Amino acid sequence: MAAPRLELRSVSKTYRNGPQALEVLHDISLTAEAGTVTALLGRSGCGKTTLLNLAGAMDFPSSGEVRIDGRATSSLSDTELTALRRARVGFIFQFFQLLPTLTVLENVELPLLLAGAPKSTDIARDRLDWVGLADKAGSLPYQLSGGQMQRVAIARALAHSPDLLIADEPTGNLDSATGEQVLALISEAARRFGAAVVMATHSAEAAAIATVRVAMRDGRIQSVERA
Repeated sequence: MAAPRLELRSVSKTYRNGPQALEVLHDISLTAEAGTVTALLGRSGCGKTTLLNLAGAMDFPSSGEVRIDGRATSSLSDTELTALRRARVGFIFQFFQLLPTLTVLENVELPLLLAGAPKSTDIARDRLDWVGLADKAGSLPYQLSGGQMQRVAIARALAHSPDLLIADEPTGNLDSATGEQVLALISEAARRFGAAVVMATHSAEAAAIATVRVAMRDGRIQSVERA
């Protein structure tokens, strides 16, 4: 049986400032399978973003283990971690994080170029076509609406067909109608690309597309509900 795309085993995270310690996550165990959408729900400060950082190998647990496709992130070298993130993980942010001096096509193609992928331009154009923005390939980010920028960000995150897609409040900066379009794309990404999507959100609409809903409070999992 294949390993889950993502597995957190009794994960805790503590930040230290001299003698003071702040435990942000406590004993979190969670798995995310291919083709599923997991929504992390809870108030600001409950640990959702910290959990996403651990899940995307951007940070490491103080105890416990995070495994992506069966590999423990804490056991990898810096070079191996960079390769893992470039090949296996895609990121979608609330504020898009597009590079302002690159065209739409160049933004989508960038992770492919960094990974040395062949036919990077063709793949980037395919992803732009998938999100309905093929006609914006030569535009700069400032020429796009917020919804269009987030769709470009989704195309970029999926350029390398990642196993794991990390989304932090992907509709938090969008109006309701545009947010619905973005959520439809995220849901389809799980089906079309087989990614395991892990999404932090305050939105009831975003939670509604989830296969698994994880309620968090004060760094702990309160409940897990499966659709």
